Amino acid sequence: MEIRKVGVVGLGTMGAGIAQISVESGLETIGREVAPELGERGRATIERYLARGVEKGRLSEGDRDTALGRLTLTTDLADLADCDLVIEAALEELELKREIFAELDRITRPDAILATNTSALSVSEIAEATERPQRVVGMHFFNPAPVLPLVEIVRGRESSEEAVDAAYAWAERAGKQPVRCNDTPGFIVNRILIPLLNDCVRVLDEAGVEPEAMDKAMTNGAGWPLGPCALIDLIGIDVHVYASAALHGKLGEERMAPPERLVRMQQEGTLGRKSGRGFYEY
Repeated sequence: MEIRKVGVVGLGTMGAGIAQISVESGLETIGREVAPELGERGRATIERYLARGVEKGRLSEGDRDTALGRLTLTTDLADLADCDLVIEAALEELELKREIFAELDRITRPDAILATNTSALSVSEIAEATERPQRVVGMHFFNPAPVLPLVEIVRGRESSEEAVDAAYAWAERAGKQPVRCNDTPGFIVNRILIPLLNDCVRVLDEAGVEPEAMDKAMTNGAGWPLGPCALIDLIGIDVHVYASAALHGKLGEERMAPPERLVRMQQEGTLGRKSGRGFYEY
């Protein structure tokens, strides 16, 4: 199917980035938030990143204004009724996502594709809340979504090939590098990356290594473009802890469990870039 109109549920860090991708690719986009002020905050985030594109010469001012003109804000899920694709980017809570998908299933057209941006939850379990699970897929973007090219297109137990193919084609049209995978814990990247990052954090304490030294070691010795401590700060300590705990719950592997150091940081509100302080000051 041809996707002409996109809905994005949740305009936090990831949702705003996804909405920006959509409007920049030329599509009318409706962003839904639970409160008007949250929607305006999401729009401001998009405006800020588009302004950077103008400053860097990637966009003209006219292109920026045209892209912003394609974005509509709402607090009512019913306003997404005629969207061809709806991408959910709400909090990583299974019951919340299931509630959203049950409502989207009720209000959208039978041929509309419903996608979740979850990084740690089961796409199949989310799809079970709908009457038409064949049209539910995962579309896992990476932060920052407008910059990082990868999108994991996740096939749930009952996802149709038509829905998977349409989501893949839309991601390609938006300039991304999509890959298909089945609905397994952590999909591709997080299944490998989360336990690896956890190992790096545990080494900090066990080997008496400072974050700066850890990042220096991994960028210069392993060729990482960004050190593990800086990467966790970018992801968000709270996001990493939640995803790590979810993987540990599914797989039971000790390396998947969030390290005590990260749990303490989460409890203290030291969440990385988003809070101004994590392993580093921002």
